Amino acid sequence: MTLHRASLYTLALALLGLPAAAGAQAFGLNEIGSCAVARGFATTAVPCDDASSIFWNPGALPKATGFSFYGGAAIIKIDGDFTRDTSFTTYNSDVPNSVVPHLFLNYRGAGKLAYGLGVYVPYGLTSQWGDEFPGRFSAKKASLKTIYVQPNVAYQMTENWSIGGGPIYGHSTVELIQAIDLAGVPTAPGGPTFGQLGIPLRTEFAQVRIKGSSNAFGFTVGVHGKLTPTWEMGARFLSQLAFNYDNADATFEQRPTGLILAPNNPFGVPGGTPVDALVAGQFTGTGALTPQKASTKIRHPAQVQTGFAYTGLERTTVSLDYAWVGWRSFKQLPVTFAGSAPSKVIEEDYNNTSSIRVGLEHRMINGFALRGGLAAAASAAPDETVTPLLPEMDRSYGMLGAGIPMGRFGLDAAYAHIFTSGRRGRIDERATGSTSAQALALNSGFYTLSANIFSLSLKANF
Repeated sequence: MTLHRASLYTLALALLGLPAAAGAQAFGLNEIGSCAVARGFATTAVPCDDASSIFWNPGALPKATGFSFYGGAAIIKIDGDFTRDTSFTTYNSDVPNSVVPHLFLNYRGAGKLAYGLGVYVPYGLTSQWGDEFPGRFSAKKASLKTIYVQPNVAYQMTENWSIGGGPIYGHSTVELIQAIDLAGVPTAPGGPTFGQLGIPLRTEFAQVRIKGSSNAFGFTVGVHGKLTPTWEMGARFLSQLAFNYDNADATFEQRPTGLILAPNNPFGVPGGTPVDALVAGQFTGTGALTPQKASTKIRHPAQVQTGFAYTGLERTTVSLDYAWVGWRSFKQLPVTFAGSAPSKVIEEDYNNTSSIRVGLEHRMINGFALRGGLAAAASAAPDETVTPLLPEMDRSYGMLGAGIPMGRFGLDAAYAHIFTSGRRGRIDERATGSTSAQALALNSGFYTLSANIFSLSLKANF
């Protein structure tokens, strides 16, 4: 007796929904420019004096004429764990350090126009867990990497007001690694599962890896104005980009269980037959767990940010920003197989999020800048959708940084720490069609999460 093809197709179909969930779980990144990081991301009213204003406020013109270059990267180190209610066992995450690059070039002539190009990463990051983590059947690794390329034009409308924006080209890649539990697989259509025949729960007999890429287009627009000699304001809008991963690759790897069937077993095979031999045929030839295509969709949500800044203190700027991200677009996530398997919809029920950002910059007489910032952001995930893909929770930021002038060049450095209070969540998948209350009942432990961010950028004017 062998595993039935339709059963495993249905199981694999459920797995393919997880990359979309990875995009839905607030994989947003704000670490775009070391100056902006140090100022708590509060930079729409008075952007940093560098070309990163192409992202933070595409309607703001450079203060100086000529070319300005700004490039660097942020290194993000994430620490997290999960503690089970039943055993009090703690499982540490195994997330590699992430390097998030940014690159901007801007030009302002003697007229009222400025032209620029930005390359940055507004969505990304990776969640990853060890082989012993019981939630690996929901997600062992989920990685989303998206880069935006933005041409930009800004125009000085009046002495105090300017507007700008441009199209966005986005390229995104997604990868998921997940364990497959033999206990939940039916032995035949309408028949008992392997678990009902005695196979223990969370018996890993395979791993699936899903990788795909996609392109999408959007736009951004911003406005900047000087209200009084000491008060400035700004606002920016970044549109939603929908990435359709229509040609993703799904590959399967058999994992040894070490289980042996007893005599007189329900499969009708001799006692002592290894379970691994029973399922091996599904990974070769015409087996159900051979390489195949899949498709899903990840919507990178729209962003709105607006703020005010006060420059009345000597060589000092104080900024206050409000930011909104439209994560509600992840209510449901459709998933389809390229073959004959039925479609599936993953319920996520995400909420839009808001954050408050406060920044401070003080420049010394010699041009050396000291910066600081605070920020607080609400979680996009409801209580019933805190999972191993990303145990999302409310968070706050503390930032420090400095700017070092070097003639036509400059060096910006920043450090940020993300604080959270932890949150209850689940490690098992929510059943299709289940209610929020039923999904909430799956919560079985407590997640903690924190992060350290180091950012370094070089700027040049010429």
